[in-house]
Amino acid sequence: MGKSSMMTAAGLAFWLVIPFAAAAFGARFMPDAWFQELRKPPWNPPGWVFAPVWTMLYASMGVAAWLVWREGGFTAQRVPLALFGCQLLLNALWTPLFFGAHRPGAAFVDITALWLVLICTLAAFWRVSPAAGALLVPYLAWITFAGALNFRIWQMNA
Repeated sequence: MGKSSMMTAAGLAFWLVIPFAAAAFGARFMPDAWFQELRKPPWNPPGWVFAPVWTMLYASMGVAAWLVWREGGFTAQRVPLALFGCQLLLNALWTPLFFGAHRPGAAFVDITALWLVLICTLAAFWRVSPAAGALLVPYLAWITFAGALNFRIWQMNA
């Protein structure tokens, strides 16, 4: 493997680790008795759905960021990668707000901000690499669904 291939592989590994690090932060706050007692809409997915969906989404996010980063690095892609970091921070904050602090209203504010920043991230990624933008489409769909679910749970339990 040549030096360029090793740098490419190392870059991909770096960008895959970043979203999963955010996930590890949130994993400290798991559904508890409080969550089990909440009223939920009938379209609330079963618990087993979340781990495989988020695994796929975090991997897609990492590959998307790597594709953008490959087009000139941090210097050339400052704005798209800063947006990526911002949405990832908002993503990481949702779990402690909802499951840790038991604040579905605050979590809804967070996921709304995440949704807005994610749209900007997707657009910025698409301009650099349509493939990178396309990789964020399932994530946007899931955040849209999760935001609606968050809102409904909040309203049902207010």
